[in-house]
Amino acid sequence: MEKKENDRKLRVCVATCNRADYSKLAPIMFGIKMEPEFFELDVVVLGSHLIDDYGNTYRMIEQDDFDINTRLHTIVRGEDEAAMVESVGLALVKLPDVLNRLKPDIMIVHGDRFDALALATSAALMNIRILHIEGGEVSGTIDDSIRHAITKLAHYHVCCTRSAEQHLISMCEDHDRILLAGCPSYDKLLSAKNKDYMSIIRMWLGDDVKSKDYIVALQHPVTTDIKHSLKMFELTLDALISFNKRTLVLFPNIDAGSKEMVRVMRKKGIEHHPNFRAVKHVPFDQFIQLVAHAGCMIGNSSCGVREVGAFGTPVINLGTRQIGRETGENVLHVRDADTQDKILQALHLQFGKQYPCSKIYGDGNAVPRILKFLKSIDLQEPLQKKFCFPPVKDNISQDIDHILETLSALAVDLGGTNLRVAIVSMKGEIVKKYTQFNPKTYEERINLILQMCVEAAAEAVKLNCRILGVGISTGGRVNPREGIVLHSTKLIQEWNSVDLRTPLSDTLHLPVWVDNDGNCAALAERKFGQGKGLENFVTLITGTGIGGGIIHQHELIHGSSFCAAELGHIVVSLDGPDCSCGSHGCIEAYASGMALQREAKKLHDEDQLLVEGMSVPKDEAVGALHLIQAAKLGNAKAQSILRTAGTALGLAVVNILHTMNPSLVILSGVLASHYIHTVKDVIRQQALSSVQDVDVVVSDLVEPALLGAASMVLDYTTRRIY
Repeated sequence: MEKKENDRKLRVCVATCNRADYSKLAPIMFGIKMEPEFFELDVVVLGSHLIDDYGNTYRMIEQDDFDINTRLHTIVRGEDEAAMVESVGLALVKLPDVLNRLKPDIMIVHGDRFDALALATSAALMNIRILHIEGGEVSGTIDDSIRHAITKLAHYHVCCTRSAEQHLISMCEDHDRILLAGCPSYDKLLSAKNKDYMSIIRMWLGDDVKSKDYIVALQHPVTTDIKHSLKMFELTLDALISFNKRTLVLFPNIDAGSKEMVRVMRKKGIEHHPNFRAVKHVPFDQFIQLVAHAGCMIGNSSCGVREVGAFGTPVINLGTRQIGRETGENVLHVRDADTQDKILQALHLQFGKQYPCSKIYGDGNAVPRILKFLKSIDLQEPLQKKFCFPPVKDNISQDIDHILETLSALAVDLGGTNLRVAIVSMKGEIVKKYTQFNPKTYEERINLILQMCVEAAAEAVKLNCRILGVGISTGGRVNPREGIVLHSTKLIQEWNSVDLRTPLSDTLHLPVWVDNDGNCAALAERKFGQGKGLENFVTLITGTGIGGGIIHQHELIHGSSFCAAELGHIVVSLDGPDCSCGSHGCIEAYASGMALQREAKKLHDEDQLLVEGMSVPKDEAVGALHLIQAAKLGNAKAQSILRTAGTALGLAVVNILHTMNPSLVILSGVLASHYIHTVKDVIRQQALSSVQDVDVVVSDLVEPALLGAASMVLDYTTRRIY
């Protein structure tokens, strides 16, 4: 991605609160720093970074050669619930001045700490865009609530796993603003294990310690159940003393309950025990080496279930703090314990094992993806977030009119010849249909659409149908998000860059959805036809032109420029007949109604179309149906033309099978039944054996365009996307 000549640099503020979030943010900060032509980096340090008892970890940021723009002392000491609340309040008081001075375009916030909530709240209220790292994950304690609260405040999301991505979508976040990148720390983890590590082990654990013969322990308080987490910590220390292996114990974080945990350590003499080394902080680069070569890691830190999996180091996860995390096979869970025995048994089971390396949380390429995502952010887009809410179920009403009322949609089908409007019920029944000739000019056409829809809406009241919205199916390329026809087919004149949503919505006071007729046919099959319940299928429409729609993983595919599923322009011959798109050899030039009409006229002009039993009135234009009739009556030339058309269509289906590998192909439109047998023959002859079993069927829907238009209104999944 190249920087546009007049684009200014993106000013990015990275705010880090503690040693854990810095390990995730540092790789991104290094990446931003390496591209000064695109970015300006401001670093804000707050939280436990600036507290001596927690290692004054801001120094490692300075050692990494980052300029710290602002240091904010935001921690109110006390290490209890009230102190956490007061710390958030203090941060909220101090942050506005900092943000007013820095004026960042975007703030990067990590994770689920109470400090991060203060950062996100301040940025959101000051109209600063927020990029949230590691949203959508599930763990335990108050962290879940804080993480999801930050998700609601954030404008953009970088998640680490497929499950987290799905959780964000379920939380009504815009899919277009979610990046599945993996965890940034994995970019460093997956290239770290080959470094000289024995000197690091000796520095922290002693000269007599060998690789795989020590334990790393890191346990934090569980703020929603401090009493239980203290009991688990005490039992853990008892088990470690009994296990009698050299152990590096890191002090807990600054959450409520941490002071009591430190008292437990001192009560048991951990800081002076010959088998233990108790430390406040280990630089991340060195910490990586220590956990990579440990015999086991024990505790309830997210590091144990996330980062340590990259090395296959055995982990014992204690209690409920990480209860919802995705974990690799290297993690053994001890949810609760009444004595040290269960934990001690887990140590005997895990210590010294080597598991396969896990890449659940990343593949080592997160930072390049995140930088590309940052470059794609359009600062001209509206700042206000949009949520993709699912429909709210209607309350059961005791009003007789509501009980008897039929939930319905207004469906509009803009064809090359006719303009049709229908009232379609939730079950796909066409309650009433209206048909008019499609006018040739934009002004007449839009006025007729409005007139027909107003009349249909009034009629719906008499028919006791409650109209939920309007769905429009039209030829050409459509931007369904904006409801705009970008480019139309040649069959519909004066129909480019047309906003259909606004005039209809303003007139009818109803939501309006618009899409291409091929996509609508696919939506109709998904909701009412043979694609119902299928994850992947393709619909191919054979009518005046050739079109189609693709359903992949239950979703309609539009493509990056809303041009997906232009199946009629699959080229099957480099020297084939001219196509309306300007190319040659497209299947539309062979198998569409227009193509068959062209061939029928040629035969008729040469007096080779009509056979015994056929006649064409003088005032009737020769068309595709005459060609089909002639073929049925034994006209060899007509049969040959239809066979060639069916073969071209069959080759296109073979290409679709090889490219998309759907579980079903549905042929729709008036010509489908005439092509189905030839298409299946071509698949048997030309397709790979692995796709020859894919079924190809003829649609049984009578009105796919109208039903597809209605489904945009009636169907929840489509509604969420549109």
